[in-house]
Amino acid sequence: MPANPGALGSFIRDRRDRTTPESVGLPEGVRRRAPGLRRSELATLAGISVEYLVRIEQGRDRHPSPQVLRAIGDALRFDATAHEHLRTLAMASSGQCVGPYSSGRDVRPGARTLIEQLEPGVAVLTNRLGDLLAHTETFDLLARPLGLLDHAEPSLTAYAFLHPRAREAFPDWDLVADDLVANLYRGPNAGTSRRMIEALSPQAGPEFTDRLGRHDLPHGGVWRWRHPDAGELRFDVEELELPAADNQQILVLMPADTATAESLDAMRRRRAGALRAV
Repeated sequence: MPANPGALGSFIRDRRDRTTPESVGLPEGVRRRAPGLRRSELATLAGISVEYLVRIEQGRDRHPSPQVLRAIGDALRFDATAHEHLRTLAMASSGQCVGPYSSGRDVRPGARTLIEQLEPGVAVLTNRLGDLLAHTETFDLLARPLGLLDHAEPSLTAYAFLHPRAREAFPDWDLVADDLVANLYRGPNAGTSRRMIEALSPQAGPEFTDRLGRHDLPHGGVWRWRHPDAGELRFDVEELELPAADNQQILVLMPADTATAESLDAMRRRRAGALRAV
């Protein structure tokens, strides 16, 4: 069962509504009730029938061909990221696993060793659901005082939407929340994504469920943290994909400025001094 059978259609509708006629070379028209493209305009640009586009948008056809998806994305002037998101949603809506079947929680010894080799850097191994599965000691210094590692099975997604300190911890909370929801459609498989969504939706409320329908693409850029001891920290994030069967990736957080690098060094020195004292 797919995580969200209507995900593909709602994403296309949302992007159609956001796409102005002028941006795709069409006249605005004098009696346009909404600023976005009409279905007939998108269908013509993509070379498909209006009836077929209606079926896709309403979730009644969840198996469009790769050629149709490419044509729709090209008509909406998608970049590579948006094209990939469209393909991912098509797979999720049709009930396919985005990757090989996996719980997404089992960490291979080799992956754990890789995390250890990244010391003393800030790195965490996670899956697309936001489960934090292994991390460096410096990531612990960053995350534990914020309550991110309080649970036996910590989840960045659950923390962001449920923890009372999340908005303080992430000054750009809205951007972080958008990215976490976008990743759910790329989860280990449709079933695990669906269960995560069903478990979180009643607790997280509209802040979470509204984002499921918006399908905002990942924002990227600098990730800001606000640490209770070190103040604001700014990181460039590099994502290292593990083999497809793992359905996991390693996030390496690199200081984006000198102040952040110095703050991390001070945190490490304090940790080392505390250990020596013990």
